[in-house]
Amino acid sequence: MMQLINKLKGDKVIWTFVALLALFSFMPVFSASSNLAYMGHGTGNTLGYLVKHFAHICIGFMIIYWVHKVPYHYFRAISKIALPIVWILLAYTMIKGTVIAGANASRWIQVPFIGITFQTSTLAFIVLMVFVARYLSKKRETPITFKNSLWELWLPVFITLMFILPSNFSTAALMFSMVLMLVFVGKYPLKYIGLIIGAGLVAFTFFILVSKVFPDAKFFSRVKTWESRLENFTTDKPDEDDYQIEKAKIAIASGGIQGLGPGKSVQKNFLPQSSSDFIYAIIVEEYGLIGGFLVLGLYLLLFFRFIVAAHKANSLFGKLVVVGVGFPIVFQALINMAVAVELLPVTGQTLPLISSGGSSIWMTCIALGIIIGVTKKEEEVAAEKVEKETRKETLRRMIDAQILRESAAEAALKEEELEKSHGYSIKDQSNPMKAVFGK
Repeated sequence: MMQLINKLKGDKVIWTFVALLALFSFMPVFSASSNLAYMGHGTGNTLGYLVKHFAHICIGFMIIYWVHKVPYHYFRAISKIALPIVWILLAYTMIKGTVIAGANASRWIQVPFIGITFQTSTLAFIVLMVFVARYLSKKRETPITFKNSLWELWLPVFITLMFILPSNFSTAALMFSMVLMLVFVGKYPLKYIGLIIGAGLVAFTFFILVSKVFPDAKFFSRVKTWESRLENFTTDKPDEDDYQIEKAKIAIASGGIQGLGPGKSVQKNFLPQSSSDFIYAIIVEEYGLIGGFLVLGLYLLLFFRFIVAAHKANSLFGKLVVVGVGFPIVFQALINMAVAVELLPVTGQTLPLISSGGSSIWMTCIALGIIIGVTKKEEEVAAEKVEKETRKETLRRMIDAQILRESAAEAALKEEELEKSHGYSIKDQSNPMKAVFGK
């Protein structure tokens, strides 16, 4: 076990927090899956869901290990190549999406011959953030003009959002806000950011107006859902989302300070998506406010460690890519928790590394692998610096030793010459007057 841990490179603190979140996830998923078990096969046996989640976590950690072995600067070129491929996948998902438990049919695709469903927007999120980090690091030495950035940066961003927005507004909004955050960190001119925000609002307004003209079109089918969720959040009008929020609040209120205990949740039997979108409510019900704050604290500590990793990165691209793919993980977690306590409308965002779901876990692990790869490079640079200093110190000692040997040889040579000129040796102590007699 220790040999395996020693083979792990990069920031050990990030590895530790990720492992803690993954280990903590097993009990909530095992408990909250009872609803799915009753609906699926009527037995209530959640062991199959636990094994499935265990497999997702194991594959996720293998993904982190494989990705962190790749030199992170390779992702500069990969993002440029992968972005058009992601657009094709998003377009295919929009047309041929798969219905999962009655959810929107335009978010997932089914991988052929395997049967695994995959949410393409999660992959698009990572690729887009790396692409933006690449652009900002490339333009570091040259002044950014709005015209050039409009074509090189913002056109790819808006194309990606255009494919995601019709089926998943919350992910599109989170992506847009994270891109704005990243370009701000990358010192993109503020006046240009204001123009982009205005353009985004105009484009979204145009999208809503067109949806009113074609209300029955499949492309605009989710607009009514957005409106109902917003209306439900601002009013007391009852609907399905209101039912979910009410059950989530009951679960949180029932948990109290210490919680009901592991596996003793009651609302998991009534709360839809209890093992994914609303798993935080089940965590608070079973583990109380102590468990809820513990999970929140782990995400905040992970966020702080991302800041440290970005600060220590030895290149601008490394700094930006840590911010670009790391911060959304924490913000997604905060959004999930805020929905559970009704601080935000229902969004459908999962709790990273804790909620069940393969594609969500795996995409999060890809992002974590990239971040750990950046910290691994930083460790390699530090180790190389230490090795360089060690080599310099060793060389200095060798030179000093050589100087001492040369000085000793020179002194011996002088002594030998003195002996020859005087006809005696100062080492010969048998007759101290021999030197005088010889003279």
